[in-house]
Amino acid sequence: MIKLFEPYISKEESNATIKVIQSKFWASGSGINNVKKFENAFLKYTQSKSCVSVNSGTAALNLALSMYDIKGKEVILPSLTFVATANACILNKAKPIFADIEDTTFGLDPKSILNKITDNTKAVMPMDYGGMACKIFEIKKITKDKNLTLIEDAAESLGASINGHKVGSLADSSIFSFCGNKVLTTGEGGAVVTNSREIYEKIKLIRSHGRFDKINYFSNASESQYVQMGYNWRMSSITAALGISQLQKLDKIIQMRKENAKYISLRLSKFSEIQVPNTSSEVDHIFQMYTIRLRNKKIRDELHEFLTKKRIFSKTYFNPIHLTEFYQEKFGTTKGMLPVTEKLSQEVLTLPIYPNMTLEEKEYLIQSISEFFESLDN
Repeated sequence: MIKLFEPYISKEESNATIKVIQSKFWASGSGINNVKKFENAFLKYTQSKSCVSVNSGTAALNLALSMYDIKGKEVILPSLTFVATANACILNKAKPIFADIEDTTFGLDPKSILNKITDNTKAVMPMDYGGMACKIFEIKKITKDKNLTLIEDAAESLGASINGHKVGSLADSSIFSFCGNKVLTTGEGGAVVTNSREIYEKIKLIRSHGRFDKINYFSNASESQYVQMGYNWRMSSITAALGISQLQKLDKIIQMRKENAKYISLRLSKFSEIQVPNTSSEVDHIFQMYTIRLRNKKIRDELHEFLTKKRIFSKTYFNPIHLTEFYQEKFGTTKGMLPVTEKLSQEVLTLPIYPNMTLEEKEYLIQSISEFFESLDN
Protein backbone atom coordinates (compact mmCIF):
# COMPACT_ATOMS: atom_id res chain seq x y z
CA MET A 1 0.00 0.00 0.00
CA ILE A 2 1.21 3.50 -0.85
CA LYS A 3 0.13 5.98 1.79
CA LEU A 4 -0.99 9.51 0.98
CA PHE A 5 1.55 11.05 3.34
CA GLU A 6 4.21 10.04 5.83
CA PRO A 7 6.27 12.22 8.20
CA TYR A 8 10.02 12.36 7.82
CA ILE A 9 11.66 11.47 11.13
CA SER A 10 15.08 10.48 12.41
CA LYS A 11 16.71 9.77 15.76
CA GLU A 12 16.61 13.50 16.65
CA GLU A 13 12.85 13.39 17.25
CA SER A 14 13.15 10.37 19.54
CA ASN A 15 16.09 11.80 21.47
CA ALA A 16 14.42 15.19 21.89
CA THR A 17 11.14 13.80 23.21
CA ILE A 18 12.86 11.31 25.52
CA LYS A 19 14.89 14.16 27.00
CA VAL A 20 11.71 16.10 27.81
CA ILE A 21 9.93 13.04 29.19
CA GLN A 22 12.86 12.20 31.46
CA SER A 23 13.01 15.81 32.66
CA LYS A 24 9.43 15.43 34.00
CA PHE A 25 8.67 18.98 32.81
CA TRP A 26 6.15 18.37 30.05
CA ALA A 27 4.01 21.51 30.14
CA SER A 28 4.62 24.71 28.22
CA GLY A 29 7.40 26.81 29.72
CA SER A 30 8.28 24.48 32.57
CA GLY A 31 11.79 23.12 32.98
CA ILE A 32 13.31 22.82 29.50
CA ASN A 33 11.86 25.82 27.68
CA ASN A 34 11.38 24.11 24.32
CA VAL A 35 8.30 26.18 23.49
CA LYS A 36 10.19 29.48 23.52
CA LYS A 37 13.12 27.91 21.70
CA PHE A 38 10.79 26.63 18.99
CA GLU A 39 9.03 30.00 18.66
CA ASN A 40 12.33 31.84 18.27
CA ALA A 41 13.54 29.43 15.59
CA PHE A 42 10.19 29.55 13.81
CA LEU A 43 9.97 33.34 13.58
CA LYS A 44 13.50 33.44 12.20
CA TYR A 45 12.66 30.81 9.59
CA THR A 46 9.49 32.59 8.47
CA GLN A 47 11.21 36.02 8.47
CA SER A 48 8.64 37.31 10.96
CA LYS A 49 9.04 39.45 14.07
CA SER A 50 6.91 37.47 16.53
CA CYS A 51 5.60 33.92 16.90
CA VAL A 52 3.11 32.35 19.31
CA SER A 53 2.85 28.55 19.23
CA VAL A 54 -0.47 26.83 19.96
CA ASN A 55 -1.89 23.32 20.10
CA SER A 56 -3.47 23.27 16.61
CA GLY A 57 -3.83 25.18 13.37
CA THR A 58 -7.50 25.69 14.24
CA ALA A 59 -6.53 27.40 17.50
CA ALA A 60 -4.14 29.58 15.48
CA LEU A 61 -6.98 30.59 13.13
CA ASN A 62 -9.26 31.53 15.99
CA LEU A 63 -6.56 33.46 17.80
CA ALA A 64 -5.53 35.42 14.72
CA LEU A 65 -9.10 36.36 13.81
CA SER A 66 -9.94 37.36 17.37
CA MET A 67 -7.28 40.07 17.25
CA TYR A 68 -8.90 42.27 14.63
CA ASP A 69 -12.35 43.32 15.83
CA ILE A 70 -14.24 41.28 13.22
CA LYS A 71 -17.42 40.73 15.25
CA GLY A 72 -20.38 41.56 13.03
CA LYS A 73 -18.09 42.17 10.07
CA GLU A 74 -17.35 40.26 6.85
CA VAL A 75 -14.23 38.23 6.10
CA ILE A 76 -13.46 37.31 2.49
CA LEU A 77 -11.96 33.84 2.04
CA PRO A 78 -11.87 30.91 -0.40
CA SER A 79 -14.37 28.07 -0.38
CA LEU A 80 -11.80 25.48 -1.52
CA THR A 81 -10.10 25.07 1.84
CA PHE A 82 -10.44 23.08 5.04
CA VAL A 83 -13.69 23.91 6.80
CA ALA A 84 -11.84 25.27 9.87
CA THR A 85 -10.90 28.37 7.87
CA ALA A 86 -14.55 29.37 7.50
CA ASN A 87 -15.65 28.02 10.87
CA ALA A 88 -13.17 30.31 12.62
CA CYS A 89 -15.01 33.32 11.17
CA ILE A 90 -18.32 32.12 12.61
CA LEU A 91 -16.79 31.27 15.98
CA ASN A 92 -15.52 34.86 16.11
CA LYS A 93 -19.02 36.13 15.18
CA ALA A 94 -18.04 37.31 11.71
CA LYS A 95 -19.67 36.45 8.39
CA PRO A 96 -17.61 34.43 5.90
CA ILE A 97 -17.84 35.78 2.36
CA PHE A 98 -16.62 33.31 -0.24
CA ALA A 99 -14.68 34.64 -3.22
CA ASP A 100 -13.60 32.60 -6.24
CA ILE A 101 -10.13 31.20 -6.83
CA GLU A 102 -7.86 31.26 -9.85
CA ASP A 103 -6.84 28.09 -11.62
CA THR A 104 -3.05 28.36 -11.38
CA THR A 105 -2.32 28.56 -7.65
CA PHE A 106 -5.84 27.54 -6.54
CA GLY A 107 -5.64 30.61 -4.29
CA LEU A 108 -8.01 33.57 -4.00
CA ASP A 109 -8.47 35.48 -7.24
CA PRO A 110 -7.70 39.18 -6.58
CA LYS A 111 -10.41 40.21 -9.07
CA SER A 112 -13.01 38.17 -7.22
CA ILE A 113 -11.92 39.75 -3.93
CA LEU A 114 -12.57 43.22 -5.34
CA ASN A 115 -16.07 42.16 -6.37
CA LYS A 116 -16.86 40.93 -2.84
CA ILE A 117 -15.75 43.98 -0.84
CA THR A 118 -18.55 45.93 0.86
CA ASP A 119 -18.72 48.66 3.49
CA ASN A 120 -18.90 45.86 6.08
CA THR A 121 -15.74 44.05 4.96
CA LYS A 122 -13.09 43.89 7.66
CA ALA A 123 -10.54 41.32 6.52
CA VAL A 124 -9.33 39.12 3.68
CA MET A 125 -8.05 35.62 4.51
CA PRO A 126 -6.41 33.83 1.57
CA MET A 127 -5.27 30.22 1.84
CA ASP A 128 -2.10 28.79 0.26
CA TYR A 129 -3.22 25.56 -1.35
CA GLY A 130 -1.04 22.48 -0.99
CA GLY A 131 2.25 24.28 -0.47
CA MET A 132 2.04 26.98 -3.15
CA ALA A 133 1.74 30.63 -2.20
CA CYS A 134 -1.33 32.52 -3.39
CA LYS A 135 -1.00 35.88 -5.17
CA ILE A 136 -0.22 37.51 -1.86
CA PHE A 137 1.36 40.69 -3.27
CA GLU A 138 -1.71 41.51 -5.34
CA ILE A 139 -3.99 40.67 -2.43
CA LYS A 140 -1.90 42.75 -0.03
CA LYS A 141 -2.19 45.76 -2.34
CA ILE A 142 -5.97 45.42 -2.31
CA THR A 143 -6.14 45.20 1.48
CA LYS A 144 -3.82 48.17 1.86
CA ASP A 145 -5.78 50.31 -0.61
CA LYS A 146 -9.10 49.36 1.04
CA ASN A 147 -7.78 49.59 4.61
CA LEU A 148 -8.53 45.92 5.33
CA THR A 149 -6.77 43.38 7.52
CA LEU A 150 -4.83 40.62 5.77
CA ILE A 151 -4.69 37.27 7.58
CA GLU A 152 -2.93 34.49 5.66
CA ASP A 153 -3.97 30.88 6.17
CA ALA A 154 -0.54 29.39 5.53
CA ALA A 155 -1.40 26.07 7.20
CA GLU A 156 -0.13 24.13 4.16
CA SER A 157 2.75 26.29 2.97
CA LEU A 158 5.47 26.51 5.60
CA GLY A 159 8.76 26.97 3.76
CA ALA A 160 7.21 28.26 0.54
CA SER A 161 8.16 31.67 -0.77
CA ILE A 162 7.14 34.16 -3.42
CA ASN A 163 9.63 36.53 -5.02
CA GLY A 164 12.09 35.61 -2.28
CA HIS A 165 9.71 36.42 0.59
CA LYS A 166 8.79 33.59 2.95
CA VAL A 167 5.13 32.75 3.35
CA GLY A 168 4.04 34.27 6.64
CA SER A 169 6.17 37.39 6.40
CA LEU A 170 3.83 39.59 4.35
CA ALA A 171 0.40 39.52 6.00
CA ASP A 172 -0.73 41.33 9.16
CA SER A 173 -0.85 37.88 10.75
CA SER A 174 -0.35 34.38 9.35
CA ILE A 175 -1.24 30.98 10.74
CA PHE A 176 0.42 27.58 10.37
CA SER A 177 -0.58 24.02 11.14
CA PHE A 178 1.67 21.14 12.20
CA CYS A 179 -0.84 18.28 12.04
CA GLY A 180 0.08 14.88 10.65
CA ASN A 181 0.09 15.58 6.90
CA LYS A 182 2.02 18.87 7.01
CA VAL A 183 5.61 19.35 5.83
CA LEU A 184 6.65 20.06 9.42
CA THR A 185 4.56 17.91 11.71
CA THR A 186 4.31 17.52 15.45
CA GLY A 187 1.18 15.35 15.27
CA GLU A 188 -0.95 18.32 16.30
CA GLY A 189 0.12 21.92 16.74
CA GLY A 190 0.12 25.32 15.14
CA ALA A 191 1.46 28.86 15.29
CA VAL A 192 0.56 32.47 14.63
CA VAL A 193 3.23 34.82 13.30
CA THR A 194 2.84 38.58 13.17
CA ASN A 195 4.92 41.71 12.78
CA SER A 196 2.80 43.53 15.37
CA ARG A 197 4.12 43.55 18.93
CA GLU A 198 0.66 44.52 20.21
CA ILE A 199 -1.01 41.55 18.51
CA TYR A 200 1.73 39.25 19.79
CA GLU A 201 1.19 40.27 23.40
CA LYS A 202 -2.60 39.90 23.12
CA ILE A 203 -2.34 36.43 21.56
CA LYS A 204 -0.05 35.25 24.35
CA LEU A 205 -2.69 36.24 26.89
CA ILE A 206 -5.62 34.55 25.17
CA ARG A 207 -3.59 31.40 24.49
CA SER A 208 -3.28 30.81 28.23
CA HIS A 209 -6.52 31.76 30.01
CA GLY A 210 -5.91 35.52 29.76
CA ARG A 211 -3.17 35.14 32.33
CA PHE A 212 -0.35 37.63 32.73
CA ASP A 213 2.73 36.47 34.61
CA LYS A 214 6.15 38.09 34.76
CA ILE A 215 7.58 34.61 35.27
CA ASN A 216 6.27 31.29 34.06
CA TYR A 217 3.09 30.00 35.73
CA PHE A 218 4.67 26.69 36.75
CA SER A 219 7.63 28.48 38.36
CA ASN A 220 5.51 31.17 40.00
CA ALA A 221 4.66 30.75 43.69
CA SER A 222 2.66 34.00 43.71
CA GLU A 223 -0.96 34.54 42.71
CA SER A 224 -1.45 34.83 38.95
CA GLN A 225 -3.00 37.84 37.25
CA TYR A 226 -5.97 37.12 34.97
CA VAL A 227 -6.56 40.24 32.91
CA GLN A 228 -9.06 38.94 30.30
CA MET A 229 -10.86 35.85 29.02
CA GLY A 230 -8.79 33.19 27.39
CA TYR A 231 -8.35 29.51 26.53
CA ASN A 232 -5.90 26.69 27.09
CA TRP A 233 -4.43 26.59 23.61
CA ARG A 234 -0.82 26.15 24.68
CA MET A 235 1.70 23.89 22.97
CA SER A 236 3.34 21.30 25.23
CA SER A 237 7.08 21.06 25.72
CA ILE A 238 7.06 17.58 24.15
CA THR A 239 5.32 18.91 21.04
CA ALA A 240 7.78 21.80 20.83
CA ALA A 241 10.70 19.36 21.05
CA LEU A 242 9.34 17.58 17.98
CA GLY A 243 8.93 20.95 16.26
CA ILE A 244 12.52 21.96 16.94
CA SER A 245 13.80 18.67 15.52
CA GLN A 246 11.60 18.99 12.44
CA LEU A 247 12.52 22.63 11.86
CA GLN A 248 16.23 21.82 11.90
CA LYS A 249 15.75 19.52 8.90
CA LEU A 250 12.90 21.37 7.20
CA ASP A 251 14.90 22.54 4.17
CA LYS A 252 16.06 18.96 3.61
CA ILE A 253 12.48 17.69 3.92
CA ILE A 254 11.26 20.25 1.39
CA GLN A 255 14.05 19.42 -1.06
CA MET A 256 13.19 15.72 -0.89
CA ARG A 257 9.52 16.52 -1.56
CA LYS A 258 10.48 18.71 -4.53
CA GLU A 259 12.65 16.00 -6.05
CA ASN A 260 9.88 13.43 -5.74
CA ALA A 261 7.34 15.87 -7.20
CA LYS A 262 9.67 16.64 -10.12
CA TYR A 263 10.11 12.96 -10.85
CA ILE A 264 6.38 12.26 -10.79
CA SER A 265 5.53 15.35 -12.85
CA LEU A 266 8.02 14.47 -15.58
CA ARG A 267 6.48 11.02 -15.93
CA LEU A 268 2.85 12.13 -15.71
CA SER A 269 3.25 15.01 -18.15
CA LYS A 270 3.05 12.56 -21.06
CA PHE A 271 -0.65 12.06 -20.32
CA SER A 272 -2.70 14.72 -22.05
CA GLU A 273 -5.55 14.01 -19.65
CA ILE A 274 -3.48 15.19 -16.65
CA GLN A 275 -2.45 18.68 -15.62
CA VAL A 276 0.43 18.39 -13.14
CA PRO A 277 0.95 21.02 -10.39
CA ASN A 278 1.96 24.48 -11.54
CA THR A 279 5.44 25.76 -10.72
CA SER A 280 7.22 28.98 -11.61
CA SER A 281 10.48 30.80 -10.92
CA GLU A 282 8.64 33.36 -8.78
CA VAL A 283 6.74 30.93 -6.56
CA ASP A 284 8.60 28.28 -4.57
CA HIS A 285 6.19 25.32 -4.33
CA ILE A 286 7.04 23.02 -1.39
CA PHE A 287 4.51 20.27 -2.33
CA GLN A 288 2.72 19.75 0.93
CA MET A 289 0.27 18.05 -1.41
CA TYR A 290 0.74 16.78 -4.95
CA THR A 291 -2.55 17.61 -6.68
CA ILE A 292 -3.25 16.82 -10.31
CA ARG A 293 -6.14 18.04 -12.40
CA LEU A 294 -8.17 15.78 -14.68
CA ARG A 295 -10.46 16.68 -17.58
CA ASN A 296 -13.68 16.09 -15.70
CA LYS A 297 -15.25 14.60 -12.58
CA LYS A 298 -15.99 11.27 -14.21
CA ILE A 299 -12.35 10.59 -15.07
CA ARG A 300 -11.23 11.93 -11.68
CA ASP A 301 -13.57 9.66 -9.76
CA GLU A 302 -12.73 6.62 -11.90
CA LEU A 303 -9.00 7.19 -11.41
CA HIS A 304 -9.50 7.57 -7.66
CA GLU A 305 -11.43 4.28 -7.54
CA PHE A 306 -8.83 2.53 -9.70
CA LEU A 307 -5.94 3.66 -7.51
CA THR A 308 -7.80 2.56 -4.39
CA LYS A 309 -8.12 -0.94 -5.84
CA LYS A 310 -4.38 -0.86 -6.52
CA ARG A 311 -3.83 0.00 -2.83
CA ILE A 312 -2.69 3.54 -3.63
CA PHE A 313 -4.20 6.21 -1.38
CA SER A 314 -5.52 9.26 -3.25
CA LYS A 315 -7.94 11.88 -2.02
CA THR A 316 -10.10 14.85 -2.91
CA TYR A 317 -9.08 16.95 0.05
CA PHE A 318 -11.52 19.83 -0.11
CA ASN A 319 -15.10 20.02 -1.25
CA PRO A 320 -16.36 23.62 -1.56
CA ILE A 321 -17.49 24.87 1.83
CA HIS A 322 -20.23 27.03 0.30
CA LEU A 323 -21.92 23.86 -1.01
CA THR A 324 -22.11 22.13 2.37
CA GLU A 325 -25.53 21.80 3.95
CA PHE A 326 -24.64 23.92 6.99
CA TYR A 327 -23.36 26.93 5.03
CA GLN A 328 -26.17 26.79 2.50
CA GLU A 329 -28.77 26.84 5.27
CA LYS A 330 -27.04 29.47 7.42
CA PHE A 331 -25.81 31.88 4.73
CA GLY A 332 -27.84 31.03 1.64
CA THR A 333 -24.83 30.06 -0.44
CA THR A 334 -25.71 28.30 -3.67
CA LYS A 335 -24.29 26.23 -6.47
CA GLY A 336 -23.02 28.36 -9.35
CA MET A 337 -21.84 31.32 -7.28
CA LEU A 338 -18.14 30.33 -7.56
CA PRO A 339 -17.69 28.77 -11.00
CA VAL A 340 -13.90 28.27 -10.94
CA THR A 341 -13.96 26.82 -7.43
CA GLU A 342 -16.79 24.43 -8.33
CA LYS A 343 -15.15 23.30 -11.57
CA LEU A 344 -11.74 22.72 -9.99
CA SER A 345 -13.20 20.85 -7.05
CA GLN A 346 -14.60 18.25 -9.45
CA GLU A 347 -11.35 17.84 -11.38
CA VAL A 348 -8.56 17.71 -8.77
CA LEU A 349 -7.10 14.64 -7.11
CA THR A 350 -4.28 14.54 -4.57
CA LEU A 351 -1.73 11.77 -5.07
CA PRO A 352 0.80 10.37 -2.57
CA ILE A 353 3.88 12.52 -1.84
CA TYR A 354 6.33 12.34 1.06
CA PRO A 355 10.11 12.74 1.53
CA ASN A 356 10.98 9.04 1.91
CA MET A 357 8.92 7.92 -1.06
CA THR A 358 10.94 5.17 -2.72
CA LEU A 359 11.66 4.78 -6.42
CA GLU A 360 9.58 1.59 -6.40
CA GLU A 361 6.61 3.45 -4.91
CA LYS A 362 6.85 6.27 -7.44
CA GLU A 363 7.14 3.82 -10.31
CA TYR A 364 4.19 1.78 -9.06
CA LEU A 365 2.11 4.97 -8.82
CA ILE A 366 3.04 6.06 -12.34
CA GLN A 367 2.59 2.60 -13.85
CA SER A 368 -0.83 2.29 -12.21
CA ILE A 369 -1.95 5.62 -13.65
CA SER A 370 -0.64 4.54 -17.06
CA GLU A 371 -2.58 1.30 -16.75
CA PHE A 372 -5.73 3.28 -15.95
CA PHE A 373 -5.50 5.43 -19.08
CA GLU A 374 -4.68 2.40 -21.23
CA SER A 375 -7.87 0.80 -19.98
CA LEU A 376 -9.83 3.90 -21.04
CA ASP A 377 -8.40 3.70 -24.55
CA ASN A 378 -9.49 0.10 -24.80
